Amino acid sequence: MFRHERPQKGRYRQFYQIDVEAFGYAGPDLDAELILMTARLWQRLGIKRLSLNINSLGTPASRQVYRDTLREYFKQHLAQLDEDSVRRLEGNPMRILDSKNPAMKDLVANAPLITDYLDPESATHFALLQSHLDAVGIQYTVNPRLVRGLDYYSRTVFEWITTELGSQDAVCSGGRYDGLIEQLGGDPTPAMGWALGEERIIGLMQTQGIQVPTLAPVVYVVLAGAPAEAAGLALVEQLRDVLPGVVIETNCGGGSFKSQLKRADKSGARYAIVVGDSEAELQMAGLKNLRSEEPQAQVKWADLATELKRRLN
Repeated sequence: MFRHERPQKGRYRQFYQIDVEAFGYAGPDLDAELILMTARLWQRLGIKRLSLNINSLGTPASRQVYRDTLREYFKQHLAQLDEDSVRRLEGNPMRILDSKNPAMKDLVANAPLITDYLDPESATHFALLQSHLDAVGIQYTVNPRLVRGLDYYSRTVFEWITTELGSQDAVCSGGRYDGLIEQLGGDPTPAMGWALGEERIIGLMQTQGIQVPTLAPVVYVVLAGAPAEAAGLALVEQLRDVLPGVVIETNCGGGSFKSQLKRADKSGARYAIVVGDSEAELQMAGLKNLRSEEPQAQVKWADLATELKRRLN
C-alpha cells in the first residue's frame, strides 16, 4: 500500500496491511466475530496493553442529521477552528472530530455526540454488538468521536489502539461499509472488514520485547540446469506435502551453483538442497548445512524428507 501524506514514524509512504473482509452479513454477530478474531490474534502474538474503541455511525440518513447538527455547532465557534477544520466544515464536519490540534480539544469534547442521533435500528444493532462483546469478556470503550471520512461507512466502526507507538496509536481499524458495493455499481450488499498495519504490529512487538517470528526459509533448493529445474520442482512439492511446518524456498531465475548458493546463504536458510542435471538423473541431492562446516551429504530423493526431519529435530 502507498500513502500520499508525508511519512512519519510508524506511518510510512509504502506500507503493508493484513485485511479481512466479509460480505453478505448484516447482523452485529458478524461485527463481533471479526472483532473477536483480532482479539485472538493479539493473544496468539503475545501483544498486551491494547485498548478497543467502538462506535456506531448509524445509517447515511441519520448521519446526515448529525452532520447538520455538528455543522451548526462548529459555526457557532468559528473563531476557534483552525484552517484545516474550516476547510472541512462544509464538506464533512465529522472529520473535525479527528483534529489533533490541542487548542481545539475542549471544543471537540463538547460537540454533539453521534450516538445521540442513531436511528432505532442502528441503536439496536450497536447494543447487540456490545452484548456480544460483553458475553465473551472483551473490554472496550464506546468512543463517540471515532468516525470515518467516507460516506459508504455505516454503523459499527472500531479501532485497537496503543500508547506505546507515539502519535500513531491505531494498530488495527475496521468497520461496516454497507454502501460500498452499491457505490461501485453492484447490488446493495452489507460488508464488514478490518485492516492492520504490519509495521506497527512488528514495532509494537519489539517495544514489548516479543520476539518477532522470522520468515526466513529453513531449506533453500538450488536447481542448476533445465532437467534439474523440471524434476526439482516436483521434488520440492513432494517435500512440502510431507514437511508442512518447514518453509522451503526454491531458487528462481537460474544462475550458477555458486551464485545460487550465495542466494541460499543470504536467505537465512539452515540447509540447502542442491540438484544439478546429473543429480536429477540419479535422483540424488546434495544436502548442505549452511550454518556449519560439516561436509555436504548425498541423499536419495526418497530419503530426503526423513533426513531433514532427523536433522531439524
